[in-house]
Amino acid sequence: MPKPIIAIPADIREFDGTSWHAAQNQYVRAALKVADVMSFIIPAFEAGNDTDALLDRVDGLLVSGSATNVHPSLYGGEVRESDGPFDPARDATTLPMIRRAIERGIPLLAICRGIQELNVALGGTLATEIQEQEGVWDHRKPQHADRDVMYSIRQDVVVAEGSCIARYLGTGRIPVNSLHRQAISKTAPSLQVEAIADDGTIEAVSVIGAKGFAIGVQWHPEYWAESDKPSRALFEAFGDAVRDYVKARG
Repeated sequence: MPKPIIAIPADIREFDGTSWHAAQNQYVRAALKVADVMSFIIPAFEAGNDTDALLDRVDGLLVSGSATNVHPSLYGGEVRESDGPFDPARDATTLPMIRRAIERGIPLLAICRGIQELNVALGGTLATEIQEQEGVWDHRKPQHADRDVMYSIRQDVVVAEGSCIARYLGTGRIPVNSLHRQAISKTAPSLQVEAIADDGTIEAVSVIGAKGFAIGVQWHPEYWAESDKPSRALFEAFGDAVRDYVKARG
């Protein structure tokens, strides 16, 4: 059986005075090496993408993390430049793809910015600069020259009993590398909270009544997917769901 192919929507990045459609290596590598699937990088445009035509050609959707944030206008939030940087082309690409992937039963794994996009796509809201809220930890990425230190596994999340991700990770406390300035505020009506941090921050969700695998996590399983057991388990489960989708589709 040929390897299935998943879509990874691109970020817009500026290099050498021009715009690039880019995806981080960690996500593409984790998809290939652990989920055992190949990837198409989907160009990000504010208009012109045919969402169904793109999804017709893939077997899964991986929505990655990013240095940019979802634009507040998409969830009724106050627009402050300090909450950026923003990437409106990515927003316009990912939100329709998320909604249609769920409707069509295409396996979906949303990571970091991805879980926030998933929540906004389904009608939820986000909290910005959460480290400024009373009782909330500073979840931001530490500044360090060594990326392994920056992305080190340093906090626990509590996985709810009976949740979807408990099938793959087990219940109770799981050590993760959760790095973010924003988080889910109002949970979308069709999302179920799967895991939380000790400060109450929502760290994982699933789509209620989804036809297939549809999970979002706030942490970064892609970074240690080849060596960390919970990270590997999540990517392997996504890969299995993609292969099941291919078989069911015939």
